Amino acid sequence: MAVLFPPFLNKIFSSCNDLPVLNSFLHWNYNSSTNTVDIAFRHTNISSSSWVAWAINPSSKGMIGSQALVAFQGSDGIMRAYTSSVTNYTTQLQEGNLSFAVPKISAEFLNNEITIFATLELPINSSSTVTQLWQEGPLIGDSPTAHPTTGDNVKSIGTLDFLSGQQIATTVGGNSLLRRKNVHGVLNAVSWGTLMPLGAIIARYLKVVNSAGPAWFYLHMTCQHSAYIVGVAGWVTGLKLGAESPGIQYTAHRYIGIVLFCLGTLQVFALLLRPSPDHKYRFYWSIYHHLTGYAVIILSVVNVFKGFDILDPEKKWKRIYIIIISALGLIAVQLEVFTWIRVMKMKKNKSQRNLNEAYGANGYGAKPQQTSVDF
Repeated sequence: MAVLFPPFLNKIFSSCNDLPVLNSFLHWNYNSSTNTVDIAFRHTNISSSSWVAWAINPSSKGMIGSQALVAFQGSDGIMRAYTSSVTNYTTQLQEGNLSFAVPKISAEFLNNEITIFATLELPINSSSTVTQLWQEGPLIGDSPTAHPTTGDNVKSIGTLDFLSGQQIATTVGGNSLLRRKNVHGVLNAVSWGTLMPLGAIIARYLKVVNSAGPAWFYLHMTCQHSAYIVGVAGWVTGLKLGAESPGIQYTAHRYIGIVLFCLGTLQVFALLLRPSPDHKYRFYWSIYHHLTGYAVIILSVVNVFKGFDILDPEKKWKRIYIIIISALGLIAVQLEVFTWIRVMKMKKNKSQRNLNEAYGANGYGAKPQQTSVDF
């Protein structure tokens, strides 16, 4: 821990970069002959209940292996500034030595802005170009906790040349991860979130249309099987994403996904083991099939929205899905009304035919016979 060192007060830095995300700025002076750097990392619009960090990674282009400078205001109002080597995704940013010397480190908190001051003694003959990372996250008491893993918090990485000042803002190693997250989201939104409800609508409403014949069943099967196949692909990508992020847990989203996979698999086997229409167990099978299907649809839509909250894409994508699922819901309501009207008419016509047949069997409606009465 350290307090503000006087040599940094009112210090003029020759280089400055406006970092692209998280309201952050980096100022520095680089001495190429000694390979030392004086830095001031500023994070604006930050509360006293948050921690900030700036790091360089001399060994790879990612979070693991990064050498971090961490700062936050303690519950006693005193600023804490220290070094922490990040060795895993579940790090709690404990204080520890870095792979290079940091003879000076301090921090200040003023006007909702935290500034970390430090001197870094980089290894001799090492490159002046480094991978830099910067981050923010919440505090619990006086302990840093995990930062968000969506939005700008996964974009705060890039490369920096201390000598030239050139900055390449990029999600090094993160573009691939973000791409896989997007693929996971699209696969599941299309399969569980769209094709599954569409398949249920086909089964519910087309089978009452006589002209459709057995076509409704094959459409239903095609839609549901396609949804299941694409959904399994989305489920597998989700498992892979979870395995690659051991310190990140989205418990509800994960468990709902597992339940959906299990229920979807049961539905596929249920279709293969479907009893014939006149089988004594067909009634119970139909109840199971319908209840499981509706459970899958409800959980699918809920989990898609949970996925939107996790991925935090542009607002338009969530709006597009809301429009799609709302349109399917509106179509279902209209078809439900149409179906009930049709069913009631069919029942009425059937009752009328039965009544006419009953009258005919009893002689009503036939030509009256002539009878004579003798007096």
